[in-house]
Amino acid sequence: MANPNKVIGYFTMEIGIDDSIPTYCGGLGMLAGDTIKAAADLGLPMVACTLLYRGGYVDQSIDRSGNQKEKAVDWDPDTVLEEMPQRVHVPIEGRTVVVRCYRKIWKGVTGKYVPVYFLDTDLPENTARDRKITERLYIGDDMAKLRQRAVLGIAGPRMLRALTHDVDVYHMNEGHGVLLTMELMSEHLSRFDKQKVDAECVRYSREKCVFTTHTPVPAGHDQFKVADVREVVGDHPAFREPELFATGGKGRTVHASIMALNLSRYANGVAKRHGEVSREMFPGYDIDSVTNGIHAPTWASPYMQAIFDKHFPEWRVRTEDLRMATSIADRPLLDAHANAKRDLMAHVRERTGADVSEERFTITFARRATPYKRPTLFMHDIERLIDINENVHPIQVFFTGKSHPADGKGKDAIHTVLQAARKVKKHFPITWIPNYNMELGAKLTAGSDLWLNNPKPPLEASGTSGMKAALNGVPSLSSLDGWWIEGHSEHVTGWSIDGETETENAKSIYDKLERDILPVYRDDKAYWAEIMRSCIALNGSHFTTIRMLKDYVLKAYLH
Repeated sequence: MANPNKVIGYFTMEIGIDDSIPTYCGGLGMLAGDTIKAAADLGLPMVACTLLYRGGYVDQSIDRSGNQKEKAVDWDPDTVLEEMPQRVHVPIEGRTVVVRCYRKIWKGVTGKYVPVYFLDTDLPENTARDRKITERLYIGDDMAKLRQRAVLGIAGPRMLRALTHDVDVYHMNEGHGVLLTMELMSEHLSRFDKQKVDAECVRYSREKCVFTTHTPVPAGHDQFKVADVREVVGDHPAFREPELFATGGKGRTVHASIMALNLSRYANGVAKRHGEVSREMFPGYDIDSVTNGIHAPTWASPYMQAIFDKHFPEWRVRTEDLRMATSIADRPLLDAHANAKRDLMAHVRERTGADVSEERFTITFARRATPYKRPTLFMHDIERLIDINENVHPIQVFFTGKSHPADGKGKDAIHTVLQAARKVKKHFPITWIPNYNMELGAKLTAGSDLWLNNPKPPLEASGTSGMKAALNGVPSLSSLDGWWIEGHSEHVTGWSIDGETETENAKSIYDKLERDILPVYRDDKAYWAEIMRSCIALNGSHFTTIRMLKDYVLKAYLH
C-alpha cells in the first residue's frame, strides 16, 4: 500500500470469528475470520465489513428419522458487539433504507487490532420488510439476495467513510460485494459531474479493488437480471455499459464475477489448481492464485500449543517456525494427540450421547452437506467397511455439516449417512454430530486420527479443514483437488484418493485404509509420529493466513 495511513477494506458476506457471533455458514466465513485474526497479528491496516444476521444461518437438528431440521439462531448482538452511533442511507427499490453497524475489535497476539463492522437494517425508521433485509444469511430469493448485496456493497463503503476510515484497497471476498464497484464509480461521476461511465471512471474502480473468487463451478457465481438490479439499486449509468458486467456484453444479466473481474486491478483463485480452473472459466482474464490458509493460534489444540511454545515460542506470528516440528520427540506428540482425542470423545458424548471410544481409529468427514462433496461416498461398500473394522482395526466415523435449507440432495445425503449408521451399529459407530460450529471443528481437527475429504474434482476450490487437521498432526485421506494437490505427499502428509469413478474412489479409500493406514497406526507408532511431524512441518507451517496475507500484500495490496 502506497500510504501507510490508509486501510484495506475487507468485504465479505460472512465472517466466522467466534461462535458467540454466528454470522457464518461454512468455509468462506471461516477463511474471513482467520484472515482478520492474522491481519491483527501482523498489524496489517485492515477493517472488515459484513452483515449482522440476527437469525444467523441455520441452527441444525436431526430428527429420529434422520432428517435435518433447521431454525433461526438465537443470539443477542448487544451482548457481544458494540453498537456504533453512525447511520448511513442506501436506496433500495426506491426507498431510503437506514443502516447502522455494530463493531467487534479483534486484538491480535501482538496487541494490534482489526475492527469488524456488522451492518444492520433492523431499525424503527425502516419498514417492517426492510428491517428484515439483514435477518438471515443465504436465505431468500434473488431479490432478497440483491437487497443484502446492496447493503454490503453500497452501504458498506458509506459506513466506512462515516467511521472516518480512508480505504485504499477494497478486497471483495467473493463476488457478493461487487456493488461496491458501482458505489466507487458513483463517487467518480459525482466528483467530476459526469453522466456517463468512461475509461477514467472504470480506472477509478479498478485501482481500488481486489477480487477473490472461491467458486470453481459456473452455477456458484451470482447472476441477476439487469431489471432486478435496477429495481433494487436504481438506474446507474453502468447499466448502459453491458461490457462491464455481462458475458459477451449482451446486457441482460449482471454476472457478479464478470463485473468484479472487469472492475478490479487484481483477481485470484484460492489454490493453484483453482486459479487454473478460474482462468478456464473466464478466458481472457488474468486470474492469479493465492492459496488459502488458517489462523494457527485458533486451530492448534491447547496440547499442541504447549509443545509449539516450548520448541518455537514465536510460532503464532512466525508460523514458518513450525517447519522445525521435525525435532519434536515421538512421545510428547503422541500424548498431545491422545489428550485432544480424549477431549473430542467427551465432547461428542455430550452432544450426541453416542457410544464412542478413544481406542477406535477415528475418521472424520466434516463438510457442508452438498452433493459435490460426496458425504455418502464412504458408505459405498458397507460390507467392506465392516470387514476392515473386524479384521484390521476397530474404526469409528464422525460426520458433521449443515445442508442449505433449500438443498434437498444435501439433506438426502444426511439421511443416507444416518441410514448407514443404523446398518453398521452392531459393528462400529457412525455418528452424525449436528450443528457444526467452530468449537466442534476445533475439537474434530485436533482429536481425529484421519481427516477424510472426498469432493469430486475439480469442484473443491481450496478447502481449509484439512489444513487445520495437519496443524494438529492429523493426516488427510483426500481427493487430489484444491489445496491438497499442494499439500499431499503420499505416506508423508497423508494419502490420495485415486481413481476416476465413484466406485474406484471408494475402493481406493478402503484399500488405503486396509493396507497403508490402519496397519501403521496399529503396529508402528514411531512411523505414525513421523507422519504427524511431517503434517505439522510441511503443511502446518505453510498453509496459514499469515503466509496468505503476506502473499496478498505483495501481489494485491501494494500498488
